[in-house]
Amino acid sequence: MITFPNAKINIGLFVTSKRADGYHNLETLFFPVKQLCDALEILIHNGEEDQFSTSGLTIDGHAQDNLCMKALQLMRSEHPIPPLKIHLHKKIPFGAGLGGGSADAAFMLKMLNQLFNINYSDSRLESMAALLGADCPVFIKNRPVLAKGIGNEFYPTDINLKSYWLQVVIPPVHVPTTTAYKHIIPKTPDKPLEELTKTSPQNWKNLMNNDFETNVFSNYPIVESAKNRFYENGAIYASMSGSGSSVYGLFVTEPQIAWPQDHTVHTEQIMD
Repeated sequence: MITFPNAKINIGLFVTSKRADGYHNLETLFFPVKQLCDALEILIHNGEEDQFSTSGLTIDGHAQDNLCMKALQLMRSEHPIPPLKIHLHKKIPFGAGLGGGSADAAFMLKMLNQLFNINYSDSRLESMAALLGADCPVFIKNRPVLAKGIGNEFYPTDINLKSYWLQVVIPPVHVPTTTAYKHIIPKTPDKPLEELTKTSPQNWKNLMNNDFETNVFSNYPIVESAKNRFYENGAIYASMSGSGSSVYGLFVTEPQIAWPQDHTVHTEQIMD
């Protein structure tokens, strides 16, 4: 069985308060990027142990530390699953605010649920995915949702971006999450994100932002330059996704931007 875990972007990201447990409460909208995806394949085999292989972008660390393998062990703790051959072709860049690892884990849970007829509900799968990462559950239903809390409390949204063009660019830098949070001052937005995202995307530039941009842009000017270039080339809205380093632009027509060769670029027309 093979599936294609896709990326996500954050439309708006407000850091609203500091929690007693040391984490921060957020407001953001997760939006799936359906055509920017990895490939994940699993097969039953006759060996005594799981086999995990990768291709595409280099994946550091031990196999057992990969979120796909952690998802397998989590499902195996509740249901008997034989040894598997697992292959992950990695295309979504790491540490770019696109949720690639979380998507891989969530799609692994969904594949196992289907392949072995476990018949867990989406709600059950979301609860399991939450044990693997705060944004993992968003990829179970894999549709736009408003998120609050630490990014793990989901609420439906009727946002519609069909027929707009989306371009995502990843500059050649890695932004540590600690850098994004450094000196951040939480505050309640003037208007809730739920209200802002109901307005026309043509108005978003002056209404919402990603609170992490100030810290990231001051430390990594190349990320800010990417956002500026989107606006210089006709984007109706541009923003950093998550804690960076990816930046995206939303367009009415297909963008034609000459990016440096060391930037990773993905372009798609939103179909649903």
